[in-house]
Amino acid sequence: SFSRCRAAKRRLGAGSAPTGRRQLGGGGGGRGREPAGAVPHGQPGFSDGNSKWLTPAKAKKIRSKGNNVELSSDGEVEEGSWEMEEDEDGSSDEMVDDYGASSSEEEELLPIEKAAMKQKPGRGDLSEDDSEEEEAAAAEEANRQKTGQKEEESTDLQLNLDIDEEFKLPTNEQIEREDILFISEPPDLHVVHQRIKGNMEVLQDFAVKREEGRTRQEYLTLLRRDMAAYYSYSEFLLVKLMDIFPLPELINFLEANEVPRPVTIRTNTLKTRRRDLAQALINRGVNLDPLGKWSKTGLVIYDSSVPIGATPEYLAGHYMLQGASSLLPVMALAPQENERILDMCCAPGGKTSYIAQLMKNTGMILANDSNAERLHSVVGNLHRLGVTNAVVSNCDGRQFPKVLGGFDRVLLDAPCSGTGVISKDPAVKTNKDEKDILRCAHLQKELILSAIDSVNAASETGGYIVYCTCSIMVEENEWVVDYALKKRNVRLVATGLDFGKEGFTRFKDRRFHPSLKSTRRFYPHTHNMDGFFIAKFKKFSNAIPQAQKAAASPSAVPNTVMEPQPKKKKLEGSKVDREQKRPQPALKKRHSLQAQKRPLKA
Repeated sequence: SFSRCRAAKRRLGAGSAPTGRRQLGGGGGGRGREPAGAVPHGQPGFSDGNSKWLTPAKAKKIRSKGNNVELSSDGEVEEGSWEMEEDEDGSSDEMVDDYGASSSEEEELLPIEKAAMKQKPGRGDLSEDDSEEEEAAAAEEANRQKTGQKEEESTDLQLNLDIDEEFKLPTNEQIEREDILFISEPPDLHVVHQRIKGNMEVLQDFAVKREEGRTRQEYLTLLRRDMAAYYSYSEFLLVKLMDIFPLPELINFLEANEVPRPVTIRTNTLKTRRRDLAQALINRGVNLDPLGKWSKTGLVIYDSSVPIGATPEYLAGHYMLQGASSLLPVMALAPQENERILDMCCAPGGKTSYIAQLMKNTGMILANDSNAERLHSVVGNLHRLGVTNAVVSNCDGRQFPKVLGGFDRVLLDAPCSGTGVISKDPAVKTNKDEKDILRCAHLQKELILSAIDSVNAASETGGYIVYCTCSIMVEENEWVVDYALKKRNVRLVATGLDFGKEGFTRFKDRRFHPSLKSTRRFYPHTHNMDGFFIAKFKKFSNAIPQAQKAAASPSAVPNTVMEPQPKKKKLEGSKVDREQKRPQPALKKRHSLQAQKRPLKA
């Protein structure tokens, strides 16, 4: 063991021995002072030649700092110095664990423990059990404080929830004050939005959450006023929309109108295939996907590094920029090859070119529009897309049966108020009123009768009319369709579209023909396309019913030529129906005279 100690000294180098110690290989050591906390006789420890005892921790600390080895008086290594015996491989520095070897208690503690000692200076005098009890009490107190804070926070949150739940209508004075402030500065939209949410919660559970003495109409009036301010709609249009949609769905509709619809294109199969077009556009840096399972030609464009309306493929006529909802009326029309088809309001030519590609440039398409300026874009698109079976005309659609008739199918995309395309034209929010809606509805009724009269019911493959608008107003859709069912020998048939919401068969105090379930409505918030309405008629007789028979109930419309009704039926029509009746230019004078005389005889 002596030789091993010499080797350790050579390896570690000579160091100055602490007081009261012998350095390895040295002679007799001088007497030193007894260190504080020395181990008394009879307890394990390390001894020097003068029988002075040192604590093991102190010895370890001295060894690790001075790289010295402890020896007994006879020159042999004591049992307590086993760390140095294992120092043959030179790994003693790594193996020595001097954590807690300091004589100072504060040096052994972590900073967080020192802070705890400062807070509790008397802790060192406590026994182990007492200290454990004190720690448990301190932990319990801390938990109690945390629990109290959480309870206070939850109480505050609950108070906030109660404030939101207990929505109260503002007084008339507050509303008048807001109106005055609104003249000079815009309203606080955050406050308005919170009030809309609170109002909606009350209206959805009105019996429980309503304020005592307040009527539902007061809440609806405030809601309409707030939505008009928040979404920038006229109150007239909001009244109409609130009649069409339930309140939660109305909010979704208004929010969807603030977001533009996806950009979609239609592949022109007269010149290319969708797969080839998609690959060509992808190579140009266009991110796209197929439009949906319902369309074999549509593509949706997410983003593009090139202008999508100026690519070589666009200029070559390989595709047409067209909204997804504009594909649906042509799909419902389902044109067949070699048919004669009338597109009564064709501008800008997207639907006309789609009809041509489904017909593979066979048959004949009469593309008509009453606006000569818009026909320039129609002609340009038809040339670019390679359509060769179309004839362009500029006529008033209401006079069209006199100009030309006998078509197999007619597509009427009627002029409308545009309430389904607010995301494209936000001006619709404020620039429409009751007169505009009724003016559009009156024009649409005239056009749909002209479209029906232009179809040949005896056509072997056709006899169909598709009526569509980009409006969601009932006055422009179901009301017009119901009017056509009363005025002409037509019936509604399925559109052939797998999706879309059913049309209304009742709206407020009006009742429509039950077959209006086969019409389809499309909304931006449910189908992510422009608001649209589509109805498909089948004409079963070219005869025009006499005017007085139009006052009969719509359920009396049969699948064959209408038979004369008993005179009692003539007087059962509502006052609104009688106001709607107008003598048509195509009817003979004697028919109008009979309609005026016969009610007098009754």
